[in-house]
Amino acid sequence: MILSVPYGKDKQLEADIDEQCVAGIISPNEVEIGDETEVIRQALGNPVGSKSLKGFLKDARDVLFLVNDATRPTPTARVLDIIEKDTEGHQVSFLIATGMHRAPTEEEYLQIFSEKHYSRYKDCIFAHNARKSEDMVLLGKSKNGTEMRINRRGVEAHKIVIISSVEPHYFAGYTGGRKSFLPGIAAFETIEQNHKLALKPEACALKLDGNPVHEDMIDALKTVKKEIFCINTVLDKNHRIYAAVAGDIYQSMEQAVDRAQEVFVARIPEKADIVVSVVKFPADIDLYQAQKGIDNAKLALKEGGILILIAKCRMGIGEESFVNLLSSARSPKDALDRIEQKYVLGYHKAAKMAEVCMWAQTCAVTDLEPELLEKIFIRPFSSLQAALDTARKEKGKDAKVLVLMDGSMTIPYVA
Repeated sequence: MILSVPYGKDKQLEADIDEQCVAGIISPNEVEIGDETEVIRQALGNPVGSKSLKGFLKDARDVLFLVNDATRPTPTARVLDIIEKDTEGHQVSFLIATGMHRAPTEEEYLQIFSEKHYSRYKDCIFAHNARKSEDMVLLGKSKNGTEMRINRRGVEAHKIVIISSVEPHYFAGYTGGRKSFLPGIAAFETIEQNHKLALKPEACALKLDGNPVHEDMIDALKTVKKEIFCINTVLDKNHRIYAAVAGDIYQSMEQAVDRAQEVFVARIPEKADIVVSVVKFPADIDLYQAQKGIDNAKLALKEGGILILIAKCRMGIGEESFVNLLSSARSPKDALDRIEQKYVLGYHKAAKMAEVCMWAQTCAVTDLEPELLEKIFIRPFSSLQAALDTARKEKGKDAKVLVLMDGSMTIPYVA
């Protein structure tokens, strides 16, 4: 059979493979998509734990929208289309909840807002910069000691509206809701303190109760004494709007998580010898983001197996700290030992990668330099065909191959 997988925004990679060795081609689950506009309207018309958006905005002196950057396919522009009448007459501004990511490019601003809204709001759209300490305000501490420093715009705004999307996250359990504040508009030090908790085994995909990262985020968020209205969307595998829940930041996320599980938690018959994990646009922006495809794929891989990451990494490696650590380490274990001695933001990413490399082999097809990948314990290949042929040769003719067609979003589990 010819296996064809997406690579970048508009390219496909192909490989000829024996159909008998393919254990499964797994995507997020098929769900019924209705009228997407109506889905959002229904959510806005039936908010949970909150008055309606119109009622919420009625006495607003000014409104700050927190929106995701271009690494997530959140339908920000679609939502803005629908709430346009509700925001008329209000002084609005936008803060891109970048966390530790860079500011969007001009093309990415258009991707987020569409030309219509970008041209309309261009002068009141701002990108959060976590390293700009003069823009941060200390609100208090979580029980874990995380100092909640957030962007001044989030403190000074009268009311806040969050537009987000909910999908599994490899150490926060799920995205959405509270992540717009931490890490979204938090200071570097705040993010670093919170993300250090990602080293704990309880910090994993799908888990909220008992997840130290999530619970710290929730506790830290209590320091934000602000009226917040949240619009959480859930997308299907083609980035269409499957569900939406609006209202209270906590309750809306809880309900959205239930719908997200219907999409992204995929059953597999058994773990495989070889797992191909495809990270699709826009999550393929860099290796820092694409690593999620490695962490999810490990759940479907046998010990001693081979994991093949397919991710264009259009903008390079992203945040450099995790690559600097891995490339300077003698082995994956050496990297883990160094992280245990001293944590720096980004090392959680290195730790997750090193942990996989301790018991499996990681390969990759990307646009990154092969020498860079080799330094961080990833075996580079120039094509999907070469990677599969080599993996099958090493694991034997009876080796089973499982393909995750949306590896950064799909959480595989053995039924």
